[in-house]
Amino acid sequence: MKLLLNGRITASEEAVISVYDHGFLYGMGLFETFRTYGGRPWLLGLHAARLAESCRALGIEYMPDPDRMARDVRRLLEANGLADAYVRWSVSAGEGEIGLRDRAYDRPAEIVYAKPVAPDRPETRAAKRVRLLRLPRSTPEGGPGAPRLKSFHYMNNMLAKRELAAGGAAPGTEGLFLGADGDVCEGMVSNIFWIKDGVIHTPSLETGPLPGTTRAWVLAEGVRRIGGAAAMPAREGRYRWEELLRADEAFVTNAVQEIVPVAAFEEPDGTVRRLWPDGAGGITRRLMAAYRQAAEQESGSEDMR
Repeated sequence: MKLLLNGRITASEEAVISVYDHGFLYGMGLFETFRTYGGRPWLLGLHAARLAESCRALGIEYMPDPDRMARDVRRLLEANGLADAYVRWSVSAGEGEIGLRDRAYDRPAEIVYAKPVAPDRPETRAAKRVRLLRLPRSTPEGGPGAPRLKSFHYMNNMLAKRELAAGGAAPGTEGLFLGADGDVCEGMVSNIFWIKDGVIHTPSLETGPLPGTTRAWVLAEGVRRIGGAAAMPAREGRYRWEELLRADEAFVTNAVQEIVPVAAFEEPDGTVRRLWPDGAGGITRRLMAAYRQAAEQESGSEDMR
């Protein structure tokens, strides 16, 4: 496969960055993952805005340009012979001396990866099991109350994945983090939503989840599209695990998998506490269909970037 290294199409086996890059040495780097539809990135403006704000937080002098990003994604798809792809847009802090740095990084490295996405339609998408993790969610990089960054620091997620494997979780199971205070936070690679009595619920950003782009779409666009004349009510708050177990239906979101229904909630030992044998509920199905329709019809349009 080919990738983009600082704007240049490069064979993956030939792409290198310095061993003194602070992304490698200290995890000072950020990334965005998104999909293309019809060769066009979806919700790219939201991804670029989050990346820009995160770079400011880490003192990385990098300003993403959505128009240039879209052009570069098209170049990368063509170079790899892909009609559509999963794209990871990474920004590493760049080379520096060994030691903690107290000033901004003014020469970051940009690496853009693409890989094929499996064929998938909302109407045939399999539901996912969600298992509560014993491992708590780490505090956001900037401390309690600060937004979580989509950074190179992924040890918490890796350890969670290993916990699932060691516990015999079924392939594809999503792990669910609680925060240090016991509130529901987020999945390993997803935001969590559930529906109770016609209201959509999701953890507040105060609990420390990543402010996901698909999460934002559901709260701003999804509830409007499926709510008819009045938007469907949605609430962000602090919730305990037991509240999820009383849900009428549930789903998880991320930018690559889109909206995925939850088939079951499990305890850390694998005990099933809530089961939906029929898969996605009615509200989840409507959201799944609305999201895909919007992605296919509006990706790359001015109003959605």
